[in-house]
Amino acid sequence: MNSFVIRSSEGYKFGRTDDWSRLKHPSMSNPVTSEFDVIFAGGGTTACVVAGRLAAWDPSLSILILEGGQHTLNQAAYVQPYRFTSHFVPTSTTMTFNVGNPSPRLNGRAPIVRSAHCIGGGSSVNTMSYTRAAASDFDDWGVDGWESKNLIPLMKKLETYEVLPNRPTHGYGGPIKVSYGGCKLGVTEEFIRVGTTYHKRKYVEDTDDLETCNTYIMGEIRRYIDGTTGRRSDAAHHYIYNQAHNANLQIWVGKRVKRVIFQDKRAVGVEFTSDPVSCPDAGQSSSIVRASKLVVVSAGAFGSPAILERSGIGAEAILKRCDIQQVVDLPGVGENYRDHNIVFLPYFCADGAITMDPLWRGEESVVQENLAQWKINGKSLIAQNGTDAKIKWRPDDDELKAMGSAFRPRWKKFFQDRPDKAVAIFALSEGCTPRPPAVFISNWTRTGQEGIDFNTGYLDDPSDIVPLNFGYKKMREIFRRMPSYRGEVPAGHPCFPEGSAAVCRETTGPVDLNAPDLVYTAEDDEAIDRYNRDCVQTTWHSLGTCAMKPRADQGVVDARLNVYGVTNLKVADMSIAPKNVGTNTYSTALLIGEKAAMIIADELGIECRPYNESS
Repeated sequence: MNSFVIRSSEGYKFGRTDDWSRLKHPSMSNPVTSEFDVIFAGGGTTACVVAGRLAAWDPSLSILILEGGQHTLNQAAYVQPYRFTSHFVPTSTTMTFNVGNPSPRLNGRAPIVRSAHCIGGGSSVNTMSYTRAAASDFDDWGVDGWESKNLIPLMKKLETYEVLPNRPTHGYGGPIKVSYGGCKLGVTEEFIRVGTTYHKRKYVEDTDDLETCNTYIMGEIRRYIDGTTGRRSDAAHHYIYNQAHNANLQIWVGKRVKRVIFQDKRAVGVEFTSDPVSCPDAGQSSSIVRASKLVVVSAGAFGSPAILERSGIGAEAILKRCDIQQVVDLPGVGENYRDHNIVFLPYFCADGAITMDPLWRGEESVVQENLAQWKINGKSLIAQNGTDAKIKWRPDDDELKAMGSAFRPRWKKFFQDRPDKAVAIFALSEGCTPRPPAVFISNWTRTGQEGIDFNTGYLDDPSDIVPLNFGYKKMREIFRRMPSYRGEVPAGHPCFPEGSAAVCRETTGPVDLNAPDLVYTAEDDEAIDRYNRDCVQTTWHSLGTCAMKPRADQGVVDARLNVYGVTNLKVADMSIAPKNVGTNTYSTALLIGEKAAMIIADELGIECRPYNESS
């Protein structure tokens, strides 16, 4: 079993990322169209939401989605929840491995930040953990129309919350299903019991009501899994694949958008070529498709600023260095990079505990047994992601004191007066997910892909590492008191000095609930700090690089998602978030999609009819 601690991170500069097939669905083939009303450059989560809503509201609207990755329709790797780990291996073509610049704060490491590369984007490959941001996160954006009070109706609109009835901030008729998943793992109750006794935090039924924080969640973590079918609840299947009858909604996969085409600063189309990863044997000749009404760039925190820069929209110095003719001087393109950090810490578990390990190891008899049950009623470990328990954590007075002075300014500025904001998430994963060796990934290259130049900003601020260091100690104390605890996996923990009371080892059982905490020396603290800098990684929650802010404040889009300095061009994805959000970002990507769909429909004169998933 694993513990992990997640906290937010801010980066600074994101530099430039320097055969048509009409594939609406794999079984359908129609003549190629050279002009559409609306073109989406990217087919990730937000693009699927916007395109699906617009197509449902106005079936006569011709819409094209251009996506570099491949289809995910009804493929086991995408619809069976437990298989999410398969997308993280170095040979995966459903992820792009973005290599950041080496950082002295990471002991010289070059961090690897993965991003989705398939229809549905992150919603097709993520861990399916259901969390939502605090209301204050959206209010802190300071953007008119994007305040939490205006967004809650859209949050409710997009989901069917199968967990608890009659919750005022949850929805019960939307396309995205939220449930407990297929079955409960055994160690969950231990984590909650120790958390509510030793850690002295309450537990509640719902920590995703936009207000509740610093409590353990009763029962299991909610997941983006259909409680009836046991399938992943992703944007692709629930917004676009279910509209196969609409010939005006087209999806072209394996297509890499090179740039947006302008006439007098009006976006009129896009230039694209075959994606070198998805279609390695295809030619690299370019084609152009025109947009009569709108181009929407929706390629994520890495792809969207790259498309804008290749189109001549960005900072003068970057475009000149890359020999690109400037269309608009917009120095905010690629700035404002943000993410969340995570550190995984493995522990030994008692024999007989139910975990995901047999499935993730591919033990055929266990997989087939669970598959058989899943096909009957959507239950079993197939409909699991291995993470059953969490707390959105805020330090109490004693913990805040123990964290030291380095964190105090950030606490006062961001958290002290916002009780709905979590400083970090402490969570339990009941299984050891396969993680590729860093040396292999760091040498990863892809033929035909332009390089990128970006700094993650991980741990650059002295306060960044404080919650990770403190979280290591607190989570270790919680785990030491759980009945299934059998010690630490030494290779996955700090290397403490010989003779230290903190040395990690396998053991025969837990300590008493009232046992004293481990005492760490200054050398021990240095070992924890060094380990976290060596091992901290992304949670795949990249955002902010086309920020929705005033142009003078390095903004890229306005409140209606229009790119400054041009017309008929919008950006709609996580890159528009001006500040970080304390959540797994799938929920926010869906929300941005719903908001963007309303904005675009209003501008195109389309009536926003109630959404009928089966229509």
